[in-house]
Amino acid sequence: MARPREFDDDTALLAAIKVFSDLGFEGSSTDALTRAMGIGRQSLYDTFGDKWRLYLKALQRYTADSISEQIRVLNGGPSALKGLEAHIYGAVNNALADPSPSCLGISAICEFGQSNPELAMISETANRTLLSALERRMSEAKREGEIGSDVDAREAAAFFGAALVGIKVAARAGASSEHLRGIARMALRSLR
Repeated sequence: MARPREFDDDTALLAAIKVFSDLGFEGSSTDALTRAMGIGRQSLYDTFGDKWRLYLKALQRYTADSISEQIRVLNGGPSALKGLEAHIYGAVNNALADPSPSCLGISAICEFGQSNPELAMISETANRTLLSALERRMSEAKREGEIGSDVDAREAAAFFGAALVGIKVAARAGASSEHLRGIARMALRSLR
């Protein structure tokens, strides 16, 4: 008779996300994963499949949670521009709050690029979803006169998305709080 499961799948998956975010796929050994997740090797395989399947599940969960939270912040401002400000400064604050900032989404792109179709699909879906939300807010801000009338909403969304990635990468490289806030200020200034 099989033993009942003695761990929470969701808690274990969140622990795996942290390991993969910090070490990447190749750098994350099965032993490091099982230790962090608080499970045995067989439980990992029985519950999540192999290391690659676990990585894909971790990336799907991470991107879904991350994009959902970013859109919540983006749409939470009293105006479109305030939402954009809250979003980019939220990225700065999140990076500064973590002594070892990392992003599984960016890590996956840096490690694999577009070489794996499953991974590329997860990344592209997340990127499209975020860029669509950014473009929508840029269009609203433009209609409300909060940003320049000559600003192209699609280009501004792409630039803003790149600035968000830049903040995360710069934070991971050890950038100062002033440096990160400077990136945010320049991204907002570009909307005038």
